[in-house]
Amino acid sequence: MHFKRWLFLVHRWLGIVACAFFAMWFVSGVVMMYVGYPKLTEAERLQHLPPLDASQPLLGPAQALEAAGIEGPLQTLRLAVASGGRAVYLVVPAREAAPGARRTPPGSGTVVVDALTGGVLREVDRQRVLASAEAYAGAGVAVDYRGSIDEDAFTHSRGLDAHRPLHVVELADAQATRLYVSGKTGEVVRDAPRAERLWNYAGAWIHWLYPLRGTALDPYWADIVNWLSIAGIAVALTGTVVGVMRWRFRHVYRSGSHSPYQGFMMRWHHISGLLFALVTLTWIFSGLMSMNPWRVFDGKAAALRVDAMNGGALTVGMEDASPTAVLASTSGGVRELNWVRRAGQTLVLASTAAGRPMVRDAITAQPYTLDAEALKRAVARLLPEAIARIDVLRAYDNHYYARDAHTMTGGTDKPLPVWRVVFTDAPASWVHVDPLTGTVLGRIDSHRRASRWLFAMLHSWDWLPLLERRPLWDVVLVVLSLGGAVLSLTGVVIGWRRLGRKLRGAKPRGPAPAQSAAPSRRPA
Repeated sequence: MHFKRWLFLVHRWLGIVACAFFAMWFVSGVVMMYVGYPKLTEAERLQHLPPLDASQPLLGPAQALEAAGIEGPLQTLRLAVASGGRAVYLVVPAREAAPGARRTPPGSGTVVVDALTGGVLREVDRQRVLASAEAYAGAGVAVDYRGSIDEDAFTHSRGLDAHRPLHVVELADAQATRLYVSGKTGEVVRDAPRAERLWNYAGAWIHWLYPLRGTALDPYWADIVNWLSIAGIAVALTGTVVGVMRWRFRHVYRSGSHSPYQGFMMRWHHISGLLFALVTLTWIFSGLMSMNPWRVFDGKAAALRVDAMNGGALTVGMEDASPTAVLASTSGGVRELNWVRRAGQTLVLASTAAGRPMVRDAITAQPYTLDAEALKRAVARLLPEAIARIDVLRAYDNHYYARDAHTMTGGTDKPLPVWRVVFTDAPASWVHVDPLTGTVLGRIDSHRRASRWLFAMLHSWDWLPLLERRPLWDVVLVVLSLGGAVLSLTGVVIGWRRLGRKLRGAKPRGPAPAQSAAPSRRPA
């Protein structure tokens, strides 16, 4: 009896608070199925970049770097009309320069170089921000500068930390889009249409407890989410046990029902709990797993030796083809040129507004195809351990698949075909490599594969037979979410009614009114 009493008490009183969060998570989760947290995907970024103009006297990469005083190997080098409405090189110097080369000051980050003059563009002022916004929006769209911020409801992503402070610009387009422009490079780094912003208050913003961000509780945000989830798991587990104990499977109560509860709310809470207890429990647990609590999914795998795979860090020379020559070798509409080092070869990836990038030799500017055998030898240098096998994926599977851009795990490039390079290291690493460009797309080891099942599968139902058969996926998730919402909302009503009775019963009562000793007389 003592154990049963504690079971009821834990479920009852933890549930008063937990069910309110359950209801909020279920409803906001349905919103997030269709409207995600604002992000600027790579496809959106390229679509809004103006095409590079081959008729302009663009400096070659080596000329521009020399004029800017940048020496040594590079991490990345891009050319695009991306800052202030002008063509610029966006340069990230390597962390360690080659022997004998002048070191770039640490912490310099991305250096923006004017592609016409070679001058370094340092200050991101209002004029430059507006020019970036106008280039993004296109002709005929008015822009309104709203000042700078460090962080707001739509810019909590840690990926924006390198760009803060962020400048805010409102567009007078049909979507009333808000742009966030980097305070470091002048690039547009996030867009948020008005409808997306409004729905986010009922979706991702409340779902991830973002109201706590930017407050005194910000340092404890992750711990709060973790412990609320753990409390929720306790409520769901105890509720399931209590619900099964109170349900008569073979017989009925005197009322003729299998449930002992007569009140509408209590009965529906009992029934919906039995029907949706498992899905509620798995969604709360998988939500906890999405936080990677206490870094349980962080393995100890050795870092990939990407420079060794590529034959050294990226460098450019005066013999490299000019941007004009590279652009002339394409069919036009190129938004960005990206110099990369792949399997011992320096290449230029020419990206348009849609489709895969075109690969060009950096010196000749001619189309280039990576040799498959050379690429296999290169990827073998990523880790000290041997390669077990290389699988060529021509269709998505349960570990390599695409999601809609607005989803939490969507918006990243997932090209096909792709190589899955399986290593024999202890963490059982899988490295996905694009055979067209030689780009390492990602790495998952046994820890990340466990996270995929415990989070993405249980929380978002990222299961290909469902994802490939929409709207079946939508119907299943919406119905289950509504069932969980009914369970949670009835729990909220029951809990607060009980709490109200307890609070009213705890109030001190005043003295009873004095009564006369003589009996009262009725008036005649």
